[in-house]
Amino acid sequence: MAHALVDDLGDSHRAAKTLMRWTGASERSVKHWLAGTHSPRGTHLITLMRNSDSVTRHVLAAAGRHDLVIALEVNGIRSKLTHALALLDNLG
Repeated sequence: MAHALVDDLGDSHRAAKTLMRWTGASERSVKHWLAGTHSPRGTHLITLMRNSDSVTRHVLAAAGRHDLVIALEVNGIRSKLTHALALLDNLG
């Protein structure tokens, strides 16, 4: 979980503040999550999944749902391609 959070936000004080704002968790809890000594549970985990694709992928992979991880990746690629095509259309 710590890797997913750090991938998205880094491990700075700003990252901790962002996580606290997203989840309402204490600074101490958030620092434990970033350090990898504790994992978020329950509603905090759901909130993190709502805000972080990396966390969502991590949880799905841990649950053995690699098919859903791939579906998330494909959806992200489709979104980027749609955006790129819109940019190209606006050039002409």
